[in-house]
Amino acid sequence: MAIRYIVELTDEERQQLKEIISKNKANRNTIVNAYILLRSDVSCGWTYQEIATAYDVSLPKVERVRKRFVEEGLEAALSRKPVTNVHRRKITGEEEAHLIALCCSQVPEGHNTWTLRMLADKMVALDIVESVSHETIRRTLKKTNLNHGKRKNGVFPPSKMLPSSVKWKKS
Repeated sequence: MAIRYIVELTDEERQQLKEIISKNKANRNTIVNAYILLRSDVSCGWTYQEIATAYDVSLPKVERVRKRFVEEGLEAALSRKPVTNVHRRKITGEEEAHLIALCCSQVPEGHNTWTLRMLADKMVALDIVESVSHETIRRTLKKTNLNHGKRKNGVFPPSKMLPSSVKWKKS
């Protein structure tokens, strides 16, 4: 692997990394990143493969730590990158309770069961949520184990029951 990010540590940075390792108070990821940076320093001369093998990490991890050090500095290289893909929950606990109550309520005339799209539309019509997709409704019901499409309710359906004349053999 070609070296794209050259790590040149100052004496102060090197000392800071050695302190992190010797104190052993930081989390594992920070300590491993400190080791990676120390071994990546040009004065040390370790290759990507040697670093990855020595600290049981992948080559891309070594590359990422070096890249963050070169582009963003020591603190960024030591810590994990913050999560940026935080998604807002589509349905809160209170809205989930309304959904379950709606599922258990009377089905509209002309229908045998609630469909996911009907539930989504009804939630919007009742001003429980501003908007919701049928897929969000499906995931929520799956999470709560409330699946109306399920035929088996924990007992054998009548077609699968054994005739009363069959006796179980004792072993």
